[in-house]
Amino acid sequence: MDITSGSTVIEDFLQTAQLTISDTNTYIQLLVIIGIYALSYAVAYKIRRSVGLTKNQPLEGAHPLSKLAFSIGGILFPFIAIILLQISTKVGESLTYSPWLIEIALAIAVLLFFNYLIDVFVQHKFAASLFRWVGLPILFLHLLDFLPPVVRALEEISLEVGNFSVSAYGVTRVLIFGSFLFWLGRTSSTFGTAVIKNQASLDVPTKEVLIKLFEVGLFSIVMLLLLNVMGVNLTTLAVFGGALGVGLGFGLQSIAANFISGIIILLDRSLTVGDFVELDDGQSGFVREFRMRYAVLETYDGKDILVPNEKFISSLIVNYTHKDPKQRYRVDFSVPYATDVRSMVEFIKVAVAEHEQVISGLDVPFEERPDCEIDSFGDSGVNMFVEFWMMGIDDGKNRVGGDLMLIILETLKENGIEIPFPQREIKILNPEKYTEKL
Repeated sequence: MDITSGSTVIEDFLQTAQLTISDTNTYIQLLVIIGIYALSYAVAYKIRRSVGLTKNQPLEGAHPLSKLAFSIGGILFPFIAIILLQISTKVGESLTYSPWLIEIALAIAVLLFFNYLIDVFVQHKFAASLFRWVGLPILFLHLLDFLPPVVRALEEISLEVGNFSVSAYGVTRVLIFGSFLFWLGRTSSTFGTAVIKNQASLDVPTKEVLIKLFEVGLFSIVMLLLLNVMGVNLTTLAVFGGALGVGLGFGLQSIAANFISGIIILLDRSLTVGDFVELDDGQSGFVREFRMRYAVLETYDGKDILVPNEKFISSLIVNYTHKDPKQRYRVDFSVPYATDVRSMVEFIKVAVAEHEQVISGLDVPFEERPDCEIDSFGDSGVNMFVEFWMMGIDDGKNRVGGDLMLIILETLKENGIEIPFPQREIKILNPEKYTEKL
């Protein structure tokens, strides 16, 4: 470009600017924009102050929908401005004048709207930076109709290998929309899970079923949208997927069985979060979480056991707390044969009943009260046992068995009874014979 053409461009720009400044429509549009922004701010402010969900900041632990409603209150201003500016643009076009200034203001309102969405809903710093520095410029180019030339330029940059062609535009589109879809899927999954868990009217198994179905459905939708962005023909994919599914079915049947077993467990409510279970191999723990493939058991020593869901269907599982959290336990001890067992049984019952975690009292059914009985006659004494009921499992913070053994020992000592220990009596036959040798 030479000096003459450069001067011509500058002159044309100055002439256009002069015509724009002298045009009455420019000032009319400017007044319309100022009025729309002022009206939008006033209406948004009035709505936020009038509606309780958008007025008060939700407290910590509030329902996710309350937090969402409060966040939506912040986008009322640009949202209302977008609607009014869009209406003004259509009115200007019907009056046969170019509302170019209103269109610029509309583009700015849209950018403000999406920038606020990024600030509120995108918590990850890298994702927020990606949307702000890549997504917003693309949106700005689209609003000003400058995006098609950029797309055509990227399409011209391509690499062909046989019948397969890859363009810079295709790769860029997949990267941008793929990142957006995976972020949207992850955010939606977290939000949907929180909403379902906060439904007080649903029990734990129903919540787990709904969460699993929601995650599977959301993942399927994200994958279908991503394949569509990549330009994959879904009809062809369906035929190929049917053939591939038969082959993968044999290799992935264990994963499918675990997934279906998890759904069955949650539907028939045979196992819920918080149950204390014992597996057929002797391992035990509390059910803390159900995943698509396995359940997490937390032991008393802080370990997590990952149990495949199929094992709960095909193996013998002892559930201690599913039906009733009350459990019966026993403590064994021995007393000498010279003990008055009848009176000893009574004061042992009283001592055991005084423990705060042992279920006792006149209002308790007779069969659930502490009981002391004879178990057997041993070599050194009478073998006794105490049966008692308690809430929960006798371990961890509820170590009642150890406390009761100490109480029994102290009670026996207070009443002059000692715990017998093994003794042997040696009888010498023909002592005269051994005396003579000595």
